[in-house]
Amino acid sequence: MAGQQFQYDDSGNTFFYFLTSFVGLIVIPATYYLWPRDQNAEQIRLKNIRKVYGRCMWYRLRLLKPQPNIIPTVKKIVLLAGWALFLFLAYKVSKTDREYQEYNPYEVLNLDPGATVAEIKKQYRLLSLKYHPDKGGDEVMFMRIAKAYAALTDEESRKNWEEFGNPDGPQATSFGIALPAWIVDQKNSILVLLVYGLAFMVILPVVVGSWWYRSIRYSGDQILIRTTQIYTYFVYKTRNMDMKRLIMVLAGASEFDPQYNKDATSRPTDNILIPQLIREIGSINLKKNEPPLTCPYSLKARVLLLSHLARMKIPETLEEDQQFMLKKCPALLQEMVNVICQLIIMARSREEREFRAPTLASLENCMKLSQMAVQGLQQFKSPLLQLPHIEEDNLRRVSNHKKYKIKTIQDLVSLKESDRHNLLHFLEDEKYEEVMAVLGSFPYVTMDIKSQVLDDEDSNNITVGSLVTVLVKLTRQTMAEVFEKEQSICAAEEQPAEDGQGDTNKNRTKGGWQQKSKGPKKTAKSKKKKPLKKKPTPVPLPQSKQQKQKQANGVVGSEAVVKEDEEEVSDKGSDSEEEETNRESQSEKDDGSDRDSDREQDEKQNKDDEAEWQELQQSIQRKERALLETKSKITHPVYSLYFPEEKQEWWWLYIADRKEQTLISMPYHVCTLKDTEEVELKFPAPGKPGNYQYTVFLRSDSYMGLDQIKPLKLEVHEAKPVPENHPQWDTAIEGDEDQEDSEGFEDSFEEEEEEEEGDD
Repeated sequence: MAGQQFQYDDSGNTFFYFLTSFVGLIVIPATYYLWPRDQNAEQIRLKNIRKVYGRCMWYRLRLLKPQPNIIPTVKKIVLLAGWALFLFLAYKVSKTDREYQEYNPYEVLNLDPGATVAEIKKQYRLLSLKYHPDKGGDEVMFMRIAKAYAALTDEESRKNWEEFGNPDGPQATSFGIALPAWIVDQKNSILVLLVYGLAFMVILPVVVGSWWYRSIRYSGDQILIRTTQIYTYFVYKTRNMDMKRLIMVLAGASEFDPQYNKDATSRPTDNILIPQLIREIGSINLKKNEPPLTCPYSLKARVLLLSHLARMKIPETLEEDQQFMLKKCPALLQEMVNVICQLIIMARSREEREFRAPTLASLENCMKLSQMAVQGLQQFKSPLLQLPHIEEDNLRRVSNHKKYKIKTIQDLVSLKESDRHNLLHFLEDEKYEEVMAVLGSFPYVTMDIKSQVLDDEDSNNITVGSLVTVLVKLTRQTMAEVFEKEQSICAAEEQPAEDGQGDTNKNRTKGGWQQKSKGPKKTAKSKKKKPLKKKPTPVPLPQSKQQKQKQANGVVGSEAVVKEDEEEVSDKGSDSEEEETNRESQSEKDDGSDRDSDREQDEKQNKDDEAEWQELQQSIQRKERALLETKSKITHPVYSLYFPEEKQEWWWLYIADRKEQTLISMPYHVCTLKDTEEVELKFPAPGKPGNYQYTVFLRSDSYMGLDQIKPLKLEVHEAKPVPENHPQWDTAIEGDEDQEDSEGFEDSFEEEEEEEEGDD
């Protein structure tokens, strides 16, 4: 009877299959993720951007020869050893013999398939004499020969072999366990038990416990939970935080505390160097006791941040600590933005007046501080200090110029090349080219805004309480591209002006574009002011001549009156005919215009339906792309002279009411803007109908003075009343009435038939 049979691998062949698969599952993905990156590609990238980013601190730190790191070498050795083991096991598996082979009695007897019974008997006698145990032969081989002979001569054995592949009939299914037999051997039981206990009762709990202890201390953004709690407490406590208070709260993060972060260091020399920096900076309040903001680690982080914003030189022993602190600032400020948004949401959801939400100024100060930390500038410093070779002394020549008043980067970009060169005449040619290369790499982002209500019949009609979706399309360009476009436009406008000066002698001092623009206005004014032609006044005659003239006029006048009456009658008849024809033509025109207007309305409605359908499909595609695609957060490197790490261009996008100083939509952190990006901002419509004026803000987290602001107007209408009788319900009722009418008709028809049968 067939069954199942489990057995350990005595030969070890099955164990090699298992081991090869196990090693391959580890080595292949480990090589993909852990193999050290090619340093040549990074060097080539740094070489290509040297012209623009050569003076940045992070660029200079990258070029410094790092200390010999043994970790990449160890990774390569371990991975190569794993591949060597994998290839050895694969070779071993390829050379192992197959244990299971299909049973063939002809092969056992060394006969060709289809041999006759006489040949089978003859071969059996020869092999029996050779392998019989009584004659010193192999007993196992003799049993196989006897079994093969029986399979080919006995009818029942032959039938079993043909059906089940074995002369003895169906056999038990054999399953091999891919473990060697020595593991379950009684001699090795204690050793195996010790290994299992060490692996599953000591090593595994320790690894899982240490990982869990580290993971519960951090949030999803790799920020310590204790830091989030500190920020939440002080943001709630200080509803409106100015920049000084914000820096103080930022420095209280547990990331700077050596007790909670092993990377943070505390040196004995800090007790000497930090007080010196405090005296140089000044305006640091040390009397207020407010832990942990007044702890030594927090005071050290605050002093290092203030010295960075002031671009002060600090001792070399503190430079490493300052770089560590600055690298943490962007992520910590983003966490503070998240905390402020959460508190605003909590304040809106609660009706308690005691729970006050943070102000919009606190949120914007966080974003401003991120720009300041990356660029190493104080709050009210000029954005022009972000450029190379422009220091405080040179800045006065630029910003206080008599002819050009340059306050922002946009003002410097809007100048012509010649004016810009004259303004920066104090720079050498090489320095001027470097400034222009850096200025050309700065981002210039434009916004296209469209507000609508999705999942509604009339998406453009915003009603009270509806969910408004503002679709913002961001397009990033560089300042160099803006230069080229403006120069091409100016050249195109100046060329027709030169052509117009040689054509006419009039208005020689004016350009051709001025003549074209002012020409139509003059003609319109001349038409309006054109004087009417006056009738010539007759010359007065003497009295005698006047009487004769009156008599002659009287005779002629009577005849003229008769002629005028006849002409009036004929004119009236012609006028009535013309009026009738005009009425008929007017009615025909009205009919034609009505038809045209109906056609135009139908065409507009069809176009609107197609546009709504396309918008719906585009919104669905955007949602699918957002779910399926994972865009890289590597956008464009930021030009920062004093930031120690390569920073990518990221942005904050949100909607606010500047008049009421309230946040309308939560800030969206745009981390994937390379060329174009579409972002949806959603917020509930106001509770009262009317016109509302909002503002869409796009703020950089790295550059100062490059924020974009665009107004957003909303017209909120009353919500539509809920229909009591829906058309779908009416169709269902009509269907029921039709069914009742049909049933009544069938009943009356049956009654009539019964009456006719009764009469018969």
